[in-house]
Amino acid sequence: MPTETVAFSMQLNPGCEAEYRRRHDTIWPELKAALLDAGVIDYRIFLEPGSNRLFAVLTRRADHGLDALRDSEGMRRWWAMMADIMQTNPDASPVETALAPMFVLSSED
Repeated sequence: MPTETVAFSMQLNPGCEAEYRRRHDTIWPELKAALLDAGVIDYRIFLEPGSNRLFAVLTRRADHGLDALRDSEGMRRWWAMMADIMQTNPDASPVETALAPMFVLSSED
């Protein structure tokens, strides 16, 4: 199954690090299932201390259905819940900046 990896950054509000972690530690089972069903294989979010910049690395099936997931009720509820602790767009989705790959080292090469 072909896969692809994408990365993007988001901005966490100052002082919200612990709350961001707490909310993700208790991610709703139905949202987790929806992400996996949509083709997520691996999803990791890292915090740069001091800047509150979040860096997400997401590996997904090449035939993923994540675009449709953006319109789901569960995702919109999650975004609404997270909107008070991070920078968001008018629809409450997080402001994301796509990151360009600069180097890849893989055992599959």
